[in-house]
Amino acid sequence: MGRVSQAQAEENRRRVVDTASRLFREQGTQVSVADLMKAAGLTHGAFGKQFDSKEALIDEATAHAFAELAQRYGAGLEQHDGQRDVAQQALIDTYLSVEHRDDPADGCPVAALASDIARDGGGREARRVYAEGVADFADFLATDDQDGIVRLCTLLGALVLSRATSGSPLSEEILATAHAALTEAS
Repeated sequence: MGRVSQAQAEENRRRVVDTASRLFREQGTQVSVADLMKAAGLTHGAFGKQFDSKEALIDEATAHAFAELAQRYGAGLEQHDGQRDVAQQALIDTYLSVEHRDDPADGCPVAALASDIARDGGGREARRVYAEGVADFADFLATDDQDGIVRLCTLLGALVLSRATSGSPLSEEILATAHAALTEAS
């Protein structure tokens, strides 16, 4: 097989990073390189041409996931004409939804990657990106009356517990209770 063009190589890299970002959020960073490359539609051998190590891919995929998150709340601000409180409420509504609970691959990297980052986290870069992403998300969530870290902890805790209890009535009760707490307090 011939060499791929530089443009195709860049597209392949983007596809691998996007696929890794989704799979890591859905299944954790223990996903094998072989499975990841298969999901991206590329050969295992192509991995070494794109990345120095799996750790480097975890770093890049983590950054990609947090960039997506920042785009989402930035788009929310834009959609709601810069009305931060309305954009925050829309995000809370989406975050604490059954749809978000059931779709970790496209969901919040704060919730999906927390355990993996805490355990082995790729490298220092993934930890740095994760910490900055958490701080930025908390800043977005802050109000005059509520600390953003407290609001983020409520969102994160509710989502994680709801995912862990999915299939039981408790799961949706957790989402509804956290939603009410955040809505009534704002």
